[in-house]
Amino acid sequence: MLRDGRIWIANNDAGEGIFLLPRMANRHGLVAGATGTGKTVTTRVMAESFSALGVPVFMADIKGDLAGLYAPGADSEDMQARIARFGLSQYGFSYEGCPVTLWDIYGKNGIPLRTTVSEMGPLLMARILQLNDLQSDILSIVFKIADDRGLLLVDTKDLKSMLNYVQEHARDFTDQYGRMSSASIGAILRALVALESQGGDIFFGETALNIEDFMQVGTGGKGMINILDSGSLFSNGRLYSSFLLWLLSELFEMMPEVGDLDRPKLVFFFDEAHLLFKDASKAFLEKIEQVVKLIRSRGVGVYFCTQNPRDIPDGVLAQLGNRVQHALRAYTPAEQKAVRAAAQSFRENPAFDTEDTLLALGTGEALISCLDEGGIPTIVEKAYVLPPQSRMGTISDAERDQLVKGSLLYTKYSRAYDPESAYEILERLGFEEAQLAEQAKADAIAAKEQAKAEAAKAKEEAREAQKAQSAKKRAAKTVSSTVAGTVGREAGKALGSTFGGRFGKTLGGNLGASLGRGIIGTLFKN
Repeated sequence: MLRDGRIWIANNDAGEGIFLLPRMANRHGLVAGATGTGKTVTTRVMAESFSALGVPVFMADIKGDLAGLYAPGADSEDMQARIARFGLSQYGFSYEGCPVTLWDIYGKNGIPLRTTVSEMGPLLMARILQLNDLQSDILSIVFKIADDRGLLLVDTKDLKSMLNYVQEHARDFTDQYGRMSSASIGAILRALVALESQGGDIFFGETALNIEDFMQVGTGGKGMINILDSGSLFSNGRLYSSFLLWLLSELFEMMPEVGDLDRPKLVFFFDEAHLLFKDASKAFLEKIEQVVKLIRSRGVGVYFCTQNPRDIPDGVLAQLGNRVQHALRAYTPAEQKAVRAAAQSFRENPAFDTEDTLLALGTGEALISCLDEGGIPTIVEKAYVLPPQSRMGTISDAERDQLVKGSLLYTKYSRAYDPESAYEILERLGFEEAQLAEQAKADAIAAKEQAKAEAAKAKEEAREAQKAQSAKKRAAKTVSSTVAGTVGREAGKALGSTFGGRFGKTLGGNLGASLGRGIIGTLFKN
């Protein structure tokens, strides 16, 4: 509720109002306390006030009861008593709802909310997939290879295709990107399959969320309250926390530097904030601290909601100037130490013992300290949180369906589509490579067959040439033999007539022919 342009959160014991200054709201804050102490009501009251200021709000709804913010609250005897107790009537208290847009990663209880794998980035994907340091480094390299080749990673099948491609062509990337073991890539693939089996793949795809759609103003100039249904998402704590950090990172990158404004441009409530830091790597914690530290200059206020302040690392906790601390319970020495630390984080109020009061707070009561005009935390006050103006509790399925489908953003995000991205390009590339390999194989076989045929042909030609040569030799031999015999006989006859008698006849016959052949043959051989 607003009072004199300030966010009226609660009254102290003296009935004096406790306020959050709009110009200090981007200095972030903390709403903490044990289960059942009133944290949800406090965040509702704050969200209503920011909306009334015209400031858009983002909230994660784990218990499913924040959707009631859209409807006016119902009057009751208890509410009348609280209105009288706080003197709300004189300040124009009325039951009224806020403009609300419901979102759901799984698309069941709200407008589907998606982003792409490329936009999520390797650091957050590694956290979602629970990868070790080596696997995280390899995933970063795979993202770099995809980026260098202009391959967009839209959904999980794109990332799987990219991993398989890198694994199959590992030797081609070793010189430029370093060695990537097949075992590590296989582990990343198995983690992706596990994420898909849990339904996490639904979150990745198009149409991807445009963060500017969170920055809308509803009827009457009220800021839109964007509520993410997180009941199912909460079961996957890493996806839940990584998604919310991605939102903060996108806001940081998208929004320009504006410095300190009269009021924030957006307020972000991070429920169950301990999940953000649970089992977080050093790099991840540094990322969170950097974003929280710098995003205030973009006009964004971040409010962490958790059970115990010790859930928040000191580097982040130091950035949270506006604090609402509901009761803590201490049954063990460790819990007592945590209560003491929480009490010591406030500026002491001499009117009461902070530690004892913190243990004795009832439901709806809190210790509150906000930043003053100079940005200095005020002295802690024991306070009673105001009642919300909107409906307490959840809404019916019919109301939810009407609220979801009645949004102007429903048409934009209700249907997913699958653009050409890494999967399709690598499938085509693999098909082309397979075709080229098949063609190369066919060409090799054809060349081998051709060489074999040419060798056989050459061998056959050589054999035929040999045959022809042999035939020529035989013919020449036959001719020469005949000629030599004839010459020998004629020569023998001539000599025989000289010698006369039997010897002359013999020399002129076969003996002369044989001698002639021998002489001719000897001449041809030489």
